[in-house]
Amino acid sequence: MNKQLLGARGEEEIRRYLEGKGAAVLDRNWRIKEGEIDLVALTPDGEIIFVEVKSRTSRKYGDPLEAITPIKAERLQRLALAWLAVHGHWGSPFRIDCAGVLYLSDGRTEIDYREGVL
Repeated sequence: MNKQLLGARGEEEIRRYLEGKGAAVLDRNWRIKEGEIDLVALTPDGEIIFVEVKSRTSRKYGDPLEAITPIKAERLQRLALAWLAVHGHWGSPFRIDCAGVLYLSDGRTEIDYREGVL
């Protein structure tokens, strides 16, 4: 499976995960010159969440969440603030979450979802 398809599949898994918890997805793959936010959702209690999704087919090169470097984390913070400004939500409560999706060779899928990591 190529990287783009794997990433899209993982983002879809997390979209369903969030909707299962009552969140409404507001945006997918929002992009500006500085980068991209995988998912933006609104929780039932009105908090905006920005989600970075990392998908892998094995742990050969480490856990999916290990791919979120300090540089990537700083970029996510800037992107979240840009999204809030562009969409007129400046001052709204928000958090940045990260999700790791691992597709195992036996057909199982593991999701490691971490809230408020940044």
